[in-house]
Amino acid sequence: MARILPGATLGILGGGQLGRMTAMAARGLGFHIHALDPDPSCAARFVVERCITAAFDDDFAAADLARHCAVVTLEIESVSLASLDAARRYAPVRPGREVLEVIQNRTLQKSWLAQRGYPLGPWRAVTTAEELADASRTLGAQCFVKHNTGGYDGRGQARLAGPADADAVWASLGASPCVIERALEITSELSVLVARSPSGETAVYPAALNHHEERILAWSVLPGPVAPGHSRKAEELARQIAQDLGVEGLLVVELFVTRDGELFVNELAPRPHNSFHATEVACLTSQFEQHVRAVCDLPLGSVEVVRPVAIRNLLGDLWLGEAPPRFDEALALPGVRVHLYGKRVARPGRKMGHLSAVGATPADAVALVETAYARLAAAR
Repeated sequence: MARILPGATLGILGGGQLGRMTAMAARGLGFHIHALDPDPSCAARFVVERCITAAFDDDFAAADLARHCAVVTLEIESVSLASLDAARRYAPVRPGREVLEVIQNRTLQKSWLAQRGYPLGPWRAVTTAEELADASRTLGAQCFVKHNTGGYDGRGQARLAGPADADAVWASLGASPCVIERALEITSELSVLVARSPSGETAVYPAALNHHEERILAWSVLPGPVAPGHSRKAEELARQIAQDLGVEGLLVVELFVTRDGELFVNELAPRPHNSFHATEVACLTSQFEQHVRAVCDLPLGSVEVVRPVAIRNLLGDLWLGEAPPRFDEALALPGVRVHLYGKRVARPGRKMGHLSAVGATPADAVALVETAYARLAAAR
């Protein structure tokens, strides 16, 4: 299989912050970058050489992107399968249709994992409010209901307290197919990033420890201070899932650790991931450079963590007060960096950037990034 060398053009379906940071890493390696995104002022627009404004289900536009590229990848999994099919008539698309077909639909994703024996918490697929109420009786009083497609950062999800709430929850999620999951007694949330090239070379980053607030990632630290047994098992699970799926590019596996020490797979993401932004500072190879290496079938970079790093998300809420965030207050702390995504419009819950902080230990890194965040927010 021919390697795609620097000097070639890489196409990215999606121009959000993940596309922007992938493009910046690719430019550093000497690649040319084209992107496609529905937003004419998307975050990647100002760091790529060509940006097509089109919907993710516009197969004609996807084909136009691919015509000018040596390889096409993605930064968001909501690209239509028809667009992937259209693009791959002109260039390799990595990850491919087969991966997206499984991951885009939560019922298919969970069924695929269950059929192969991967550990999942109790769940059911539901297609009516009556099925939802029945599943709630079977799974228990406290459950989460998730729309079958789309949704992230808590969107497209609802908590179900029992069968009596089924009609209201079903209506709030658009009265369309969902999965319902028993609420587990979770002690920690982990994620593992796997890079896999078309030639089969694989690299696995250490597990990150993640903390969510209002179902949105608040902070993450790498390496996660996780029991060695859990870390090894999580990394082995992620490696095997990526191999079974035939991923070409990146795959992130999100996992739960329960009070009784069990490890369960939550969800899969076939792209760079918020919880591995720390790799830009912590690792010899960032997730974004690794993404480019993997889809171009170049030798994968080292995943060694040279120092613990924590990141803290900056949401649009910080921009909506009387004064903008005081980035100077955060930058006054040694070891703290500010990473902004170039988004022009701030909205509540929208990820506008993140802070990163270096520490002697993971706990030190988290403490420093939280201190920096408190200064940045309080100074307003």
